Amino acid sequence: MSSRAVQPHYTPEEYLALERKATSKSEYLNGQIFAMVGASRAHNLIASNVSREISLQLKGRPCEVYVSDMRVRVSQTGLYTYPDLVVVCGEPQFDDAERDTLLNPTVIIEVLSPSTEAYDRGEKFAHYRRLESLQEYVLIAQDRVRVEQFVRQGDRWMLSEMSDRNDMLHLASIGCDVALREIYDKVEFSNSEEPGAV
Repeated sequence: MSSRAVQPHYTPEEYLALERKATSKSEYLNGQIFAMVGASRAHNLIASNVSREISLQLKGRPCEVYVSDMRVRVSQTGLYTYPDLVVVCGEPQFDDAERDTLLNPTVIIEVLSPSTEAYDRGEKFAHYRRLESLQEYVLIAQDRVRVEQFVRQGDRWMLSEMSDRNDMLHLASIGCDVALREIYDKVEFSNSEEPGAV
């Protein structure tokens, strides 16, 4: 007989009750709760830089920007997660009266970490694609200058990639443009041969 411990199974309601009291963040899927780890200096700088640039451009417009602490629920798959940056334009829709779980993001941006990169590119994006409101998904590398942008075009997602500090990330769905030099402001790379480095 196996001595392997059985993982407890939680309902979404149990997860939310625990999460709202917790001192750290966790994701939820299929009855399982997954603890999230802290972020690096580069990760935090990038997220802060992007938030600053987008927030300034959206000032006075009917859009809201949330950084890392706004939970997003993918209703179709049951995933609860915390994207690095979420933008919603129009009336935000929430899971319940707590207004801490967003249902209708317009743009999701993830800063890639070594431990989450494969998940962010693969399974997590598969969940995100089920969000009818989502128009753009952006992946930002933290170890080199590279931004990948997926734009919804009907039933397809079109990919474009930028890898020069002079490139511009154009977020058509929210009418914002962000220069890669601003995204990577103050971010240092260990490789001095980084293409596009100043």
